[in-house]
Amino acid sequence: MLLDASDSQLILIDYQPRLMPAIHEGEAVLARAQQLAQIARLLEVPVWGTEQNPARLGEMPAALRSQCRRVLPKMVFSAVADGLLDVLRPAQRAPQGNARSLPRHLRRPEAAPAAQRETLVLAGCEAHVCVLQTALELIEEEFDVWVVTDACGSRHERNRDAAFDRLAAAGAELVTTEMVAFEWLRDAAHPQFKAVQALIR
Repeated sequence: MLLDASDSQLILIDYQPRLMPAIHEGEAVLARAQQLAQIARLLEVPVWGTEQNPARLGEMPAALRSQCRRVLPKMVFSAVADGLLDVLRPAQRAPQGNARSLPRHLRRPEAAPAAQRETLVLAGCEAHVCVLQTALELIEEEFDVWVVTDACGSRHERNRDAAFDRLAAAGAELVTTEMVAFEWLRDAAHPQFKAVQALIR
């Protein structure tokens, strides 16, 4: 099974200034997150962000934040508990007004429900806490969850690697930034191929 850009959403978890210096290979992890966000924007994949206790850990860097449609502050480790599910699967609006009282030829046709994007690509910090808990709850919600390993970090490698083991066992797909990029593209003839290629060189 390959990733499909038209069915994907990207979630960037807790890349915050007071946390990143403590993350193993934090600069590289943050650089990969930025690449992912830029690639997603080029390929029209929605990007969402989260911030754990931003009053204490600070806001996501502006360059990354600007790529997100919305950044959700949270206090609970899993972003699902603090509103992420509402943006990933927005509720359909009920019809407004009393359209049934109009003659049939004046009624607007009912809009079909918006297609849901059920494939979630996750990256963030810390891998064994907020990324893990968010991913496991999203799997319980029956999303297809893909975790971008080279854009995830923890303070200690052992914790990060244990998180990846547990995520794989729970059914998450483990991928890298380049895997995501080329699966979203699928073809060197894609109109954004050169732009994406320039980002990952």
